[in-house]
Amino acid sequence: MADIVHNSKARRDYHILATYEAGIKLHGTEVKALRAGRGQIGDAFARVENDEVWLHNAHIDEYTFGNIQNHKPTAPRKLLLHKNEIQKLFELVSVKGNALIPLSFYWKNNKVKVALGVGKGKVEYDKREDIKTRESEREMKRAIMHRTKGK
Repeated sequence: MADIVHNSKARRDYHILATYEAGIKLHGTEVKALRAGRGQIGDAFARVENDEVWLHNAHIDEYTFGNIQNHKPTAPRKLLLHKNEIQKLFELVSVKGNALIPLSFYWKNNKVKVALGVGKGKVEYDKREDIKTRESEREMKRAIMHRTKGK
């Protein structure tokens, strides 16, 4: 399952509470542009509106060989989920501080899927704590590598 587009900001800025797999309704030129790796979801977010989930601010570049029928790069796109999943997402997002964030676009059986995460925003000290734990893990790995090299 190789990512087409990955949101590197998502796990840095949010504690991911739950993840969902969603289909996405795309035009042909959007799929062709994604095949070429021409997308960006760094600033994207999703909303539950009228029992439907919509992806906003996802930028899929125009297909270079397209014609006047080409798509709009930042148009809202409908995410395809079951009704019970939409209801569950609505309940999770209605809690203050939670948001729906696309984590990545990927291929599954020749269809584009979206990994959608329910995230709670991190504050600055949470981010610093993550950096400290990452640094300490690196230090431990270095020490283990140095110790095993010496034997």
